[in-house]
Amino acid sequence: MSERIPVLIVAGFLGSGKTTLLNRLLHDSGGTRIGVVVNDFGAVNIDAMLVAGQVDAMVSIGNGCVCCAVDVGELDEMFERLTQPQAGIDVIVVEASGLAEPRNLIRMVVGSENPRIRYGGLIEVVDAAEFPAGRERHPELVTHLRLADLVVLNKADRVDAAELERLRAEIVALTAPVPVYVTSFGRIDPGLLFDEPARERTPVAGQLSFDELWREFDRLEHSDPEHGDPEHDHRCADGCDHPAGAHRHLHDDYTSVSFTSAQALDPRRLVSFLETPPPGLFRAKGFAEFAVHGQHRVFGLHVVGRHIVFEPRPWRPGDDRISSLVLIGAGLPAQEALDRLRDTVHTGPDPLDEQALLGVWRYTPH
Repeated sequence: MSERIPVLIVAGFLGSGKTTLLNRLLHDSGGTRIGVVVNDFGAVNIDAMLVAGQVDAMVSIGNGCVCCAVDVGELDEMFERLTQPQAGIDVIVVEASGLAEPRNLIRMVVGSENPRIRYGGLIEVVDAAEFPAGRERHPELVTHLRLADLVVLNKADRVDAAELERLRAEIVALTAPVPVYVTSFGRIDPGLLFDEPARERTPVAGQLSFDELWREFDRLEHSDPEHGDPEHDHRCADGCDHPAGAHRHLHDDYTSVSFTSAQALDPRRLVSFLETPPPGLFRAKGFAEFAVHGQHRVFGLHVVGRHIVFEPRPWRPGDDRISSLVLIGAGLPAQEALDRLRDTVHTGPDPLDEQALLGVWRYTPH
């Protein structure tokens, strides 16, 4: 699969806690090197000052919203600087102005001609205490939420439990099936947003990363290569290893589901699964072998929210020709997801014709 650098957009209305969330990511990122594009609305770029000194590489845009640019040239120039191999950046985070238009930011990232990056998702930050009043003044905020790949309901400590649950239910109703992650002080496990790099690092106690979860599930599933073990498919964001529902954290537990099949998949069924995902799905990645006549390629898969990318490449000598996928999300129903993934396995006696791949090619970059 491509080693392109994911570009995450962190957006949200003024004062929602975007810079706080970014600083938490920088603090908790472990061995991940983060490049940051900070866009503030004003002559003095205060947000850039607030993250300076913690970030591995940073560029800033002041006195205007980057989303108002006529073309992607300025942002592409910044991506070019941050993606130079000598910078060693693993992920890029664009912190948008509190007045930015998320649709244009997504367009600028997806439309970038930089071959070293890929879209990593739109994270919309919501102030739990101020959202009801802000929505009345600015109805367009609802449109912004509906564009998100993940909604972070921040400042949960500022409202009582009943109001928080009412607000969460309201946002879920507005944005479903987009996952909603409830937190305070911008705390969010980096493993929900991006993978730790494969480089060696000194092991320390801490949260399980997405890759560590994947390796653990892979180890557990070797005893049954066709089907995952749902008893091991639930972990909380802090890495605790307890039965689902045993206790709750401040935030919604995020779930990781791992699926492996020794039988090739039906591409049409897999595309259907991805286009109508189970509620709460935020990210998916892995490899798929398709039961298509004459097909000698493996298809890498990246999913962020509703953004789907397949990347075909030839099988390498010695590769195990299996399909292996990992899903991650907030409130993701693990058993439902596993059952639906098992339904994507091709069980017919004959391979499918090449027309079955049309849906996959629609999501393959040219």
